Amino acid sequence: MMIDPPIDKLIKKAECRYALVCAVSKRAKQLVTQDHELLNKSGMKPITLACKEIYEGEYVVVKD
Repeated sequence: MMIDPPIDKLIKKAECRYALVCAVSKRAKQLVTQDHELLNKSGMKPITLACKEIYEGEYVVVKD
């Protein structure tokens, strides 16, 4: 269960749940493959960090 960021507020950052899941997945994959240093520095798991970035507005969910 995710506590931080709150899931009910995180869902508002995307058009729908599916778009949110796709964006979180895509960003988590980027973190694992490209941003090793950021991931290691944060001490978080990739999905948690991706959710936090979306919640804080550092990574924006856009419609294709």
